Amino acid sequence: MVAAPTLLYVTQVAPYRDGPAGVHGVLDQSATAVAQLADTAGLAFHRVTDVRTLESSELAASRIVVLFTIGETPWSVDQRTVLLEGLRSGRMSILAVHSATDACYAWDDYVTVVGARFDGHPWTQWCTLDVLEPSHPAVSHLGPTWRWHDEVYQFRDLRPDAQVLLSARGVELGAGAHTAITTDSGSSVEGHADASNDLAVGRAHPLSWCFTEGAGRVFSTSLGHFPHAWESQDYLRHMAGGLEWLTTVDFPPPPPRTVVRF
Repeated sequence: MVAAPTLLYVTQVAPYRDGPAGVHGVLDQSATAVAQLADTAGLAFHRVTDVRTLESSELAASRIVVLFTIGETPWSVDQRTVLLEGLRSGRMSILAVHSATDACYAWDDYVTVVGARFDGHPWTQWCTLDVLEPSHPAVSHLGPTWRWHDEVYQFRDLRPDAQVLLSARGVELGAGAHTAITTDSGSSVEGHADASNDLAVGRAHPLSWCFTEGAGRVFSTSLGHFPHAWESQDYLRHMAGGLEWLTTVDFPPPPPRTVVRF
């Protein structure tokens, strides 16, 4: 019997360069849910809480790497190479969960793996999320909008080719909301400009996206801080749809983007 491909779930809280990262108490609960999602997708589940115990060969053999990390994850040079080469070759896909964008600041190429850098979460609240790509399996079960309670992240260095799937409304978030996402090129990119008026004026906040890197695929969601997420059918279907896109769905490439400059 041929062994099932592996979903590797990395849940590591590591110190930042300038201090401790604290605790994410939901990690064990999330692991139970991700194990169920892996089983449904026909993947063998393997959890790692410290990448220093992970052999590079195990990493290289993983079909899906799910990252729920924070702080300076101590990937070795060899492990970093395996991740990037596996992704770019198409042998591996990445699913980035919640705080995975708030990790690996000492690794410049990490933004290639997750698509953006964390830039604070001034708000924890209920908000309206706009569904920008309703045919994508990660959001196809939702209506045009989704009411959700979570930490609301801000980002910098969002990849220009990232296809934004979910976005919060800046007008609901209040004072301190960025007016735009700054990319490496210095421009501002906020999904498709005709998706909503909020997007058109450049005040939307991307919270979930996908993109390709070489022949590999990456799906990212910044949602999932609180226990209720891992008990929510809508959230679990969001995760399952992202996993489906990474493994089976031939989803068309994103259309050309409108760039809003300030």
